[in-house]
Amino acid sequence: MCFHTSTTHKTKKLEEHFKAKLSSETIRPLFDKPNYHLNGFSHPNMLVIPQEKSDVLAPGVWGIVPSNKASNEIKDYYKEAVKFGGGLNAQSEKLFSHFLYREGVMSKRCIIPVSGFFEPHENLKKKYPFYISQKEKEPLALAGIYSVIDTYITFTILTKEASPMFAKIHNLKKRQPVILDDDVIDNWLSSELTQDEIKELVNSNYPESKLNAYTVSKDLFSPKVDSNIESIISKIDYQELSNLSL
Repeated sequence: MCFHTSTTHKTKKLEEHFKAKLSSETIRPLFDKPNYHLNGFSHPNMLVIPQEKSDVLAPGVWGIVPSNKASNEIKDYYKEAVKFGGGLNAQSEKLFSHFLYREGVMSKRCIIPVSGFFEPHENLKKKYPFYISQKEKEPLALAGIYSVIDTYITFTILTKEASPMFAKIHNLKKRQPVILDDDVIDNWLSSELTQDEIKELVNSNYPESKLNAYTVSKDLFSPKVDSNIESIISKIDYQELSNLSL
């Protein structure tokens, strides 16, 4: 599952990398501010590239909401949805069967640009957070779907069965977010895709050789600590995990 992300790239870098323009100059200062740790359960605003405007980076609220809800019902929906994961992740295996996901899978797919994300590793009933990022410090493109509520975009990150590396990291649930390689981003946002082509993109693995993965501070999991600080993405070695080979 992917409930924690990091967004530290400047908006200019995202515009260049994804060949998309920020939806409004007024939001540039907000999204130029680095967020070293975004906790999905606080439903933060993040930038997304929506299929309907694939040349635009627009703000979206993390946590998908059914399109038949009104904007004043979003907060109440999140309170109810927290028992189901807050709409933060969507199992890609259910894209064409789940009532909420099938609404958007053909026409409302999106890219969620992140600098990295965090996954939990369990050892002797203790959790250790891993930080995963691109080795060349380039943005990562997570695949998602979205809904439009009045003027708000709400989105969810797709997950799938873990690749070999992620199975070692997220060793309890053995899941990972769907990461799209740069050369298939345009395909993901195309309106021409068939169901089979969508499934093929979802099931393709991002090259593990392009990723860095290492353990970070357990403060990430503490509600009593402000973990949205630069040191949260610094490597911390744990002796009890010394035999874990990625």
